[in-house]
Amino acid sequence: MLEIKNLEVSYGSISALQGISLKVEKGSIVTLVGANGAGKTTTLRTISGIVKAKSGTITFDGHEITNRAPHKIVAAGLAQSPEGRMVFANLTVMENLRMGAYLRNDKPGMAKDMDYIFGIFPRLKEREKQTAGTLSGGEQQMLAIGRALMSKPKLLMLDEPSLGIAPLLVKTIFEKIVEINKELGLTILLVEQNANLALEVSHYGYVLETGRIILEDTATALRENAEVRAAYLGG
Repeated sequence: MLEIKNLEVSYGSISALQGISLKVEKGSIVTLVGANGAGKTTTLRTISGIVKAKSGTITFDGHEITNRAPHKIVAAGLAQSPEGRMVFANLTVMENLRMGAYLRNDKPGMAKDMDYIFGIFPRLKEREKQTAGTLSGGEQQMLAIGRALMSKPKLLMLDEPSLGIAPLLVKTIFEKIVEINKELGLTILLVEQNANLALEVSHYGYVLETGRIILEDTATALRENAEVRAAYLGG
């Protein structure tokens, strides 16, 4: 569903991605593992069109989307739940979710998707009239994922969904990620600092180090790899 070939990205004279190539198969959960500054968020932001690629290609669902405008990439079926959640703090939960559907005009479908989101995240239903800025970190993360789902994506990118969230809610959110993947058949590309948790829910993984992919394998094999365990899984 998604294929990146020889992607290079620079911030001025600093090289952030150095010719990375990766694939995300339809219906799978794929994770990018790496330390801070490895290039994980840059990869997602370049796929989304927010950061421009210096060279290389990004192909999504059979069409090249390299450096296409971000709203056109969303329209093609690719949505991102960003690092730090980025909810609209002054808007209500319901208004945030509607913002996710700004490119849609199929009201029955939107209502059905809204019901689905309230079904998997009942806390959002309880707080639908609350402004997003008053929610806890975990609730904001649920809202960011729900907002991305409202665009009816074919592929969902999640950037650090566990960041700054209470451990109990992290477990819930990852259970929901697996549920969304299974129930909707939704393809997911996941960036997550908690490598153990990410590999636990994923089918395949790539290890990034200073802008390069140094290793790729099934998630199970990566969890058992001695180097990966030592560097990212706490031995």
